Parts: sequence; C-alpha cells; structure tokens
Amino acid sequence: MIDLFTAAGLKHPDISILSDEFLAEVRGLPYKNLALEILQKLINDQIKMRSPKNLVQSRSFAQMLENTIKQYHNRSLETAQAITELIELAQEIRQAQSRGENLGLTEDEIAFYDALEVNDSAVKVLGDETLRTIARELVQAIRRNVTIDWTVKESARAKLRTIVKRLLRKYCYPPDKQERATLTVLQQAQLLCKDWVA
Repeated sequence: MIDLFTAAGLKHPDISILSDEFLAEVRGLPYKNLALEILQKLINDQIKMRSPKNLVQSRSFAQMLENTIKQYHNRSLETAQAITELIELAQEIRQAQSRGENLGLTEDEIAFYDALEVNDSAVKVLGDETLRTIARELVQAIRRNVTIDWTVKESARAKLRTIVKRLLRKYCYPPDKQERATLTVLQQAQLLCKDWVA
C-alpha cells in the first residue's frame, strides 16, 4: 500500500476540516494525478462521515464526486479542471458543516431540513422559516414515537409515516411532493434513530 500523502510530500491533514491552506497546497502539487487522487480520497472520507447522519447531503455530495470523476475518466475534463471541481466540492462540504449553525438548527434538525428541502418548490412555497419549524417538529415527534423495532414492524412504520404526513399537511407542504418528502424523511429517521433508541 502506498500512502498518498507521503508520496506527494504532504503532511497528513485533518480531513474533517479541508482547510483553504491544504487545498491550495494540493492544487500546487507538481503531480496533478496524485493531487486528484488525494482530493478524491479526502472527499470520499468526508462523505462517509456524513452518511450516517445526513442522508440527503451525503447522497448529493457523492453524486457530485462521482460525476466529476466520471467526466475525468471519460476525458471530458482535464486533470487541472477536475482538481478545481474537487476543490470546489471540498469547500462546499466544509460550508455545509456550518450550515446548521447558521440556520439555528441542531445536527439532527438540519438532516430533516435537508430531507424536506429536496423539493425546490417546497422551499419557494413554504419559505425557510416554515421548513425549519417542520424540521424541529419532526425531530421531536419522531423521537417521541420511535421504538427499537420500528424498522421491522409495519404498524410502527405506518404510525411514523402518518405522523410525518400529518405534519407536512399541517404546514401546507406541496401535496404533490408529500409522498417523496415522507419517504426521504423516514429514510433519514432510520439513520438517526439507531442512536436515539440506544
């Protein structure tokens, strides 16, 4: 096994930060293919760290990473362009970490907020404040009603599905988008509830 950081002559970074200084150092590496591999590994690690907490964000970032790498392998992007796109993605990931604080939401609430925000028309119709309120209420309602076996028992899943749908209707979430939002919220709940019932 080859340590990419040692081969590139870089210190091992704190991958939870992806600082501007480190990204500038990677951009300036003489071996562009190696720089691309380093960025791909770091971003992939960041996505894996997010996937147990925020389903929508991790899916979105994984898709963006996959698209960039696919374009690079298909020679639609040159190495320097791919590095630039990966650096931009790393910066987006870093900004996403502070997004919850900026919105006044906890880590769990931002995960549900993202699950609701998947639908652009919901954001336009309801507005940011209403989506934050729904996210907060979803966390409270799901925490109160989740049981250890809710993912196995159909009756427990149906109860949670009803709670989610009722909340969406209460705040006039676009009716044609409610089913998709409910499904995404329940998938997000399945990730977070492992910690809640333990």
